[in-house]
Amino acid sequence: MIIENKLEPSECTGIEDIRKEIDCLDSAVIKIIGRRLKYVLAASIFKTSETSVRAPERFKEMIYKRREWAEHEGISPDLVEKVYTIIVNYFIEEEMTRWNKEK
Repeated sequence: MIIENKLEPSECTGIEDIRKEIDCLDSAVIKIIGRRLKYVLAASIFKTSETSVRAPERFKEMIYKRREWAEHEGISPDLVEKVYTIIVNYFIEEEMTRWNKEK
């Protein structure tokens, strides 16, 4: 997915430019979250138990890696952990619903 902002932050000449560029980014973030959900739901056919759906060890590893990525990007690892915890816990429940229907 290519995100095409029209202006770099330094090129914005007013708050309206900033808001348009942020809206562009937010739209892309939401599309990416939706796409991620599709992969999560597709994974349910490969899971053999509730534990494999919840995958607590994978969850811990995933959070650790996202914290590293956040730090590399100069973003608060705590913020990224909170955001991903909310998203992933929601997705796990969606996957559990799908998995229970398929078994």
